[in-house]
Amino acid sequence: MNNTHHQGVKRQTAITAAIVLAVAAAGAGMLVHHAGATTTPQDKPGKAAQAATVTAAAATLANWPAVLEASGAIAPWQEAVVGAQVTGLHLTEVNVNVGDRVRKGQVLARFDEGLLRADEAQLKAAWTQADTNRRRAQQLKDSGGISEQDILQYATQADTARAQLDAKQLQLRYAVVVAPDDGVISARSATLGAVAGSGQELFRMIRQNRLEWRGELNAAQLAQIARGQRISLALPDGATAVATVRQTAPALDVQTRLGLVYADLEPGTTTARAGMYANGRIVLAQRPALIVPAAAVVIRDGHSYVLKLPSASAASGDVRSVALAAVTTGRRQGTDTEIVAGLKAGEQVVVQGAGFLNEGDAVRLAIATGAASAPVKE
Repeated sequence: MNNTHHQGVKRQTAITAAIVLAVAAAGAGMLVHHAGATTTPQDKPGKAAQAATVTAAAATLANWPAVLEASGAIAPWQEAVVGAQVTGLHLTEVNVNVGDRVRKGQVLARFDEGLLRADEAQLKAAWTQADTNRRRAQQLKDSGGISEQDILQYATQADTARAQLDAKQLQLRYAVVVAPDDGVISARSATLGAVAGSGQELFRMIRQNRLEWRGELNAAQLAQIARGQRISLALPDGATAVATVRQTAPALDVQTRLGLVYADLEPGTTTARAGMYANGRIVLAQRPALIVPAAAVVIRDGHSYVLKLPSASAASGDVRSVALAAVTTGRRQGTDTEIVAGLKAGEQVVVQGAGFLNEGDAVRLAIATGAASAPVKE
């Protein structure tokens, strides 16, 4: 009975082991089959399914104008300081204010002339008497009734009286403050009723209302500037102005190693004001430039790169791997950028989508565009 039971248990164990082995073998076969299936070319996802869709353009040659860009201050061409030339008199009139346009000889202010008029009348009387005495002495000279020394004394007194009268009349002219030239008043310190000292500033004016741009350029840039060149200025308020080069500085600043270019602003056509700081754009002669769309240039870690495409068909659906190439950029015009180094004419670069790609990434061209296969411009 016990033997029979023991044999039954052994038989059951053997059957269970056989089942386990069969299941394991079947599983291994399925794994092998599955592994074989993943390597089947027909079922592999493929590189094309992972490619990003981009647009491309070819680097082309074009003639672009060489441009110098510089910044500088807008200042008066010349300033005139109008000061007091008399002492001890108070101002009775102040006729102009800051911003007023004035003409040469226009009365800007007037000092009290009362004391000067009184002195003038007194000096006129003294000169009249001295001149009469001189004439009488000359009449007595031939008769011998007066010495040569007395005659000389009377003549000296008359000349002195005349000089004193002239000086007082000059002070009277200085009591009326006039504009030395056409221009605009840029500052006023004259105050009605104030007593001004000789030489004290009353007004400051911009002569002829002329402004100039004083651009700062290095030695190499300064050598390219010639008289008569036109400069486009970008003003702080968003407006623009045009200036014409009048002259350049004969020397550079020893500290900054920069020189100044003086350019006259066209009057009456600008909102420029003295004291503004403006960026200037100076157009020089045209020269060839290798250009690509600005969107093709990406900035990474402070350096400029483009994503090059290898030579291949530009048909829609074509898949290629990109190469990240460092480039040096130059001028910018509209939506295009000049490539100074790192790219050759005719080489294709990714435009739309360039900012999301890295070295070796697979891409597919959206469509075969004219920009992507445009011929090189001569």
